[in-house]
Amino acid sequence: MKLHQAGRAIIIVSLSAIILASVCYGFFIANLWWVNVIFFSIMILLGVLIVRFFRVPYRIVNRVDGGVLSPADGTIVSIGPAFEYEYFKDERIRVSIFMSINNVHVNSYPIDGKIEYIAYHPGRYMLAKLPKSSIDNEHNSIVVAKDEHEKVLFRQIAGFIARRIISYPEVGDEVKQGDEVGMIKFGSRVDVFLPLDAQIAVQKGDKVVSKKTVLAYF
Repeated sequence: MKLHQAGRAIIIVSLSAIILASVCYGFFIANLWWVNVIFFSIMILLGVLIVRFFRVPYRIVNRVDGGVLSPADGTIVSIGPAFEYEYFKDERIRVSIFMSINNVHVNSYPIDGKIEYIAYHPGRYMLAKLPKSSIDNEHNSIVVAKDEHEKVLFRQIAGFIARRIISYPEVGDEVKQGDEVGMIKFGSRVDVFLPLDAQIAVQKGDKVVSKKTVLAYF
């Protein structure tokens, strides 16, 4: 387990603010013990949640030839046909993964291959569970191609709380299944677009784990 580099500044600033607030509160500490307990409990909880959010657990990649691994931790909120308007411009199977505040938010590549396409789109910050968030919210689309048939587009989508998508790849990069892509800060969603003949290996409501869970087979 380690902390993601993207969170270091946020963690330092947040913990400093929590400590400062606690010190200031100490000068005006309430006479009621239960008020003090509630205040300091909230401060400790906030600190733990912020540090916990940027955790990066060590995982051995469940490499599966011909398989598509989940690029994110979370819950499958929808599976079904959808028109992919941005790159493929045809009908695909879309698997949507909702990432709650409790999930690990580091994303990974679902397959081996070469980065064919990357596009960042600024946008709104609606609830990530809403279908329209895939288009209207801030999002980042990445296409990885192993060959002409084995191609996956996955889209990092910012949510109601998330305000920044971090993505490291560049077009032309050779990537490995399970390697880190980046992360989405504070709650979000990832959509995965697969060929219509893909064999889906998950169901709506399933809990999935990045680098481990097989979403589908080509």
